[in-house]
Amino acid sequence: MEIILLEKIANLGAMGDKVHVKPGYGRNYLIPQGKAAAATAENIAEYEARRAELEKASADALAAAQARRDQLLDKVITITSLAGEEGKLFGSVGTADIAHALTESGIPVERHEVRLPEGAFRMVGEHDVLIQLHTDVDVTIKLRIEAEK
Repeated sequence: MEIILLEKIANLGAMGDKVHVKPGYGRNYLIPQGKAAAATAENIAEYEARRAELEKASADALAAAQARRDQLLDKVITITSLAGEEGKLFGSVGTADIAHALTESGIPVERHEVRLPEGAFRMVGEHDVLIQLHTDVDVTIKLRIEAEK
């Protein structure tokens, strides 16, 4: 299936690119989310007419993400959790817990923006957490997990 991208998609292409994707990915995710449109002559003409508007929206989203990144630089959050004597947590600290802690500290972060490639944290200590605010904007924060007393 050939589509035209209406915004930059990581590992796929930049705004305005015509790319070939699997039909299910295009039909079930990209098109309903408003991230792409089928690459018909009619949709390409509509994209060209709206290009300036889409580029401005993309630039605004990037600027907002960079402002949020500046707030998150050198940020350290602390989460307390029940733990055993060796520092192993009873449970884990995942993306929802981290997003909630950041939102409580005054910087709104969605759960899907928190990246934990190695899975949830299960040990007490300091950990680095990647926050992806935009396809071009990443920031690493420190997460300190302490045992509840």
